[in-house]
Amino acid sequence: MKTVLEIHGLSKQFGKQPILQDLSLSVKEGDIYGLIGKNGAGKTTLIKIVTQLLSADQGTISLFSSQGYKECTKALSRVGSVIESPVAHNHLTAYQNLKYYCTIRHIPNADQVIQETLKYVGLTDTGRKVFRDFSLGMKQRLGIAIAILSRPDLLILDEPINGLDPVGIQEFREMVLRLNRELGMTLIISSHILSELYLVASRFGFIHQGRLIQELSKEDFDRESGDYIILQSQKVQMAKDFVQKQLGFSLKPSHQTDQLQLIGKAEEIPDLAKALVLADIPISAIYYAHKDLERYFIDLIQVQGGKQYA
Repeated sequence: MKTVLEIHGLSKQFGKQPILQDLSLSVKEGDIYGLIGKNGAGKTTLIKIVTQLLSADQGTISLFSSQGYKECTKALSRVGSVIESPVAHNHLTAYQNLKYYCTIRHIPNADQVIQETLKYVGLTDTGRKVFRDFSLGMKQRLGIAIAILSRPDLLILDEPINGLDPVGIQEFREMVLRLNRELGMTLIISSHILSELYLVASRFGFIHQGRLIQELSKEDFDRESGDYIILQSQKVQMAKDFVQKQLGFSLKPSHQTDQLQLIGKAEEIPDLAKALVLADIPISAIYYAHKDLERYFIDLIQVQGGKQYA
């Protein structure tokens, strides 16, 4: 599979404040790459460096196997982006805005391209409504429409669902999947709304304090997370020996010293609790859990010595 974006050893600081520190990541063709991190972790700075809105202090960036800064600049013609907020003309309709950008970018067959683009982003029925009167979700979709007019191979979106209502979020999700599947676009989506990012992304990169602390595919995440039972006991080591050797449970890795995480289903809890009581092992708490993307990230940054994600 071809590499769309390759970053090695990227560092950036503002004044004496480090923003990115020796960051490396790789995005493959066809990925929907979810870029995850707390506010201030460096996600937007990273995106601005990739799109050459900022320069890095150290490190290299390669787009579509480009070599050197000049080739990378040329390769940006294959990249679309919406960073921070959509840029459109307040007094123009959706069609008129796209017509304007088609003209300045010298895009041929403008009317056909505009109609197809409006269909992809779900803005075919806006009529004469102008941009200033659009809802936040409509503005975001028009920003994406402007970004994909030239049918880029890579689309980069920075916090695209911030402030959207549930309907707007669902429409965004469907649009992203359509762009990926029907147009073959590779996407990088920066977001801290992890429950939604999980539903669209195929790979995840976790940034904490300017460093990439983990990269994994959705398949790997699903294998590492899933259903488990949390058991808290005043005699954790005794409980661990018992559930493993006597009951045959497997344990998930955990940095928590006062609990065990057993791979199991909710319906196994009654029999497990009964067996522990009969073995005279005290139970402080026992309950079912499922590690979602947010919980996974919290655990990652706690291992890194960070504070909880909120």
